[in-house]
Amino acid sequence: MLSYSPKSSLLQPRAIGTDLERLCLFIRKATQLDPSIKPGPQLVLILQSILQLESAAIFDADLNEVYRVGEWFDDLKDLLQNICIFESSSDDPDTGLIRRVLKMGKLSIGAMLLRGESSPNITDAISWLTAITFDRYHAFASEQRTESARQTEQLRTTVLDSLAHAYKTPLTVVGAASSGLLAMGGLTQSQAGLVSLIDEQTELLSQLTTRLLGTARLGDSDLIPHHEAVAIAPLIDDVVASLRKELASALIKVEMPREELSIQCDRSLIVALLTQYVENAGKYADSGSTITIQASREANEIVLSVNSVGPVIPVADQEWIFDRYYRSASVPQMAPGTGIGLSVARRAAQAHGGTVWVTSEAKGGTTFYASLPAEPKGTVAS
Repeated sequence: MLSYSPKSSLLQPRAIGTDLERLCLFIRKATQLDPSIKPGPQLVLILQSILQLESAAIFDADLNEVYRVGEWFDDLKDLLQNICIFESSSDDPDTGLIRRVLKMGKLSIGAMLLRGESSPNITDAISWLTAITFDRYHAFASEQRTESARQTEQLRTTVLDSLAHAYKTPLTVVGAASSGLLAMGGLTQSQAGLVSLIDEQTELLSQLTTRLLGTARLGDSDLIPHHEAVAIAPLIDDVVASLRKELASALIKVEMPREELSIQCDRSLIVALLTQYVENAGKYADSGSTITIQASREANEIVLSVNSVGPVIPVADQEWIFDRYYRSASVPQMAPGTGIGLSVARRAAQAHGGTVWVTSEAKGGTTFYASLPAEPKGTVAS
């Protein structure tokens, strides 16, 4: 091992050519690293070898990890974090320590600490290249995660679509058989009650299956809405009527400044969006409380909202609650659901060029919003 004397501030390294040759060698080795593997463990070895250092350490702020080679003190990580946070680059000839911040633009992404001898110019250049290598790894990892999530979502959508289509035929047969038995008559009261239950639950399964098919359709990135003039008040009435069982324990209040309010939209998609909002409110609202449905025009947008009083959705969950299959840990887990519904609402809004969001607090309750263009893009309001 090379020895370093603080008194003389001199290392006697084995020469590896000029600074330019060392820099070129570092560039070649760094660019040959596999971008799918953490570069830190390999970079400290490359640094020590090329610069003939006694010790080298690198801190990756994104992963909060330290990579080291050679002998170091116990508080190495604290020192590296301070270099990163306070951007304290320096060369200390008395201790032989070389500090560099790893930066991408103005953002500090890590730190480098070396013990040995190296010219400031080559150390600066290598710190920049190290930062770029780290950034390349993180960008690649992020891209891989995004692609993996996309493929997983595509697989889920395909499975949902296949299952929904497969269930349609047997459900239709079961429904027809139960309806036929009821129509034939001659059943005892108990038998008729059981057949009616079969008929009712078959209809419920059929509705869920239709919703799954709609969800698969909404997962299509090429979804094109079929716009038509839609009156808001009748649309709300239809949604509320379709959910009369789910809303049996709640009071429904509809607020609209203008009864003639209308929107150019794909009616089936907006019905799906509002159905999810109202159904969710009915599912989680406190029994006997009021569910308020509002519609208003703000500039060139129609804003729909559904407010209810129930479990508060934490701020941390509000960003993710519209993601498919996500369910907030704060809501009652006995409530039925798959976590699909709100993703359907978001996709329906996005298909129209709109947005969705939620606010939730103990005092004002939880309100789901959807802001939609009053007219399709490219058209002019008359």
